[in-house]
Amino acid sequence: MNPPHRAPTSWPDARAIAARAAVKEAAHAAPVMRPLSEALGQVLAAPLAALTDLPPFDTSAMDGWALSGPGPWRLPTGTKGQDHPGILAGHGETAPLPDGHAVRIATGARVPPGATAVLRSEYGTDAGDGWLHASAAHPVVLGQDIRTRGQECRSGDQLLPAGTLVTPAVLGLAAAAGYDELPTVRRPRVEVLVLGDELLTEGLPHDGRIRDALGPMVGPWLRALGAEVVGTRRLADEADAVYAAVAESSADVVVTTGGTAAGPVDHVHPTLRRLGAELLVDGVAVRPGHPMLLARLARESAGSAGSAGNSGSPGDPESLGNPRSPGNPRSPGNPRSHGNSESAEPPKAAESPERPSRPARHLVGLPGNPLAAVSGLLTLAEPLLRTLTGRPAPDPGPAPLAEAVQGHPRDTRLVPVTFRRDTAVPLRFNGPAMLRGIAVADGLAVIPPGGAKRGTEVDVLDLPWSASATEQPSHTDQARQRMAQATDGEDISPQEGPA
Repeated sequence: MNPPHRAPTSWPDARAIAARAAVKEAAHAAPVMRPLSEALGQVLAAPLAALTDLPPFDTSAMDGWALSGPGPWRLPTGTKGQDHPGILAGHGETAPLPDGHAVRIATGARVPPGATAVLRSEYGTDAGDGWLHASAAHPVVLGQDIRTRGQECRSGDQLLPAGTLVTPAVLGLAAAAGYDELPTVRRPRVEVLVLGDELLTEGLPHDGRIRDALGPMVGPWLRALGAEVVGTRRLADEADAVYAAVAESSADVVVTTGGTAAGPVDHVHPTLRRLGAELLVDGVAVRPGHPMLLARLARESAGSAGSAGNSGSPGDPESLGNPRSPGNPRSPGNPRSHGNSESAEPPKAAESPERPSRPARHLVGLPGNPLAAVSGLLTLAEPLLRTLTGRPAPDPGPAPLAEAVQGHPRDTRLVPVTFRRDTAVPLRFNGPAMLRGIAVADGLAVIPPGGAKRGTEVDVLDLPWSASATEQPSHTDQARQRMAQATDGEDISPQEGPA
């Protein structure tokens, strides 16, 4: 007997619930120390504090001469200034510079004690008589072109907060500040299960079967959200196959596609009931994607897999890591192994240095229609993974609509948009099964129930490969930059247009 129907969760509440769902797991996750060469794209697990002053000593900002006192200045005796190598970067502390003297110095070199300024090469004249003269047009100012010790920061200063995405610039700052390795947030391990007998992995659609669009899309999307995707598997529409795959997964988060409704081959809800999972979100008042769900799996859910015929140790990672184990759903000898892996990287076994001590796991159930699945990724998967990866919450930027958008009477709508002349232009191909609009979109506009008129400012969700995920200018800023360079009348494509 089916459980009674539950009213769907509002879209804002669903995102808030997803963001809170893994707070405890994130708080107890130990940071992973990574060498700088492996830290790109990770998230700082702790604030980055300077281990040294920057710069660590007074340095020259330009090629020229280090000066002491007012000029003219005496150059080193017995040499012509241009031929004297002077002080170069990487040299140790030199002898003090006497008052009224000058010495050649290179950019980045340590300024000698007693130096009061640096005169740029193009502003000084060495006539070969042993004296240096400054150009009358460029009088010397005390301290000019000297980068003083600690000008950028002092040792102990906080440079970056926890939760900062490690970009190439962050790596450079960390190295300059004295770091060889960084404390990073452990990436949540995610497994993707693609459900559906009707899906093809290659070729053209035929005989009522269609190409699988979600298998190639969901894994990379989750990686862009900061997850470590340990595998993508396709499963037949069979209850035991779905149950075994979810129960025996070693991932922190299982993401399923399809099977979240109440049809004859929709097995996600029955699987969650068999596993004793806690449904946190069961349907969302959003279009497309209203059948999406979020569940917290029991901590020992893998142990119940024995009821489905698992003869291995139910929760034993060695059993899951053994390709010949009868309890492994990936085992060739397992009669319940209806899925095949498209990933060359199989789910990792217990020897992974990032393997958790088995905290509570979560399941995100995405609808099977492609754009509806995208809606589920942004509504439930993104907030959940944001918490687990330690990333700060994005700040959706408002943008005025270039055209009116029809709304649903009760539900929020997520509509692909692109930016043109500082406005959000709704894209025409926005049906739940369509990807043509999202493929060229800058983001998803959040349309309230009842719709929005032209000129109404609405929030726009960034896509994970755009601004908020990379700490670059927001989607609105990027669009303005693009539009400033665009010619009048330029369109997105000959076939795209407003909704």
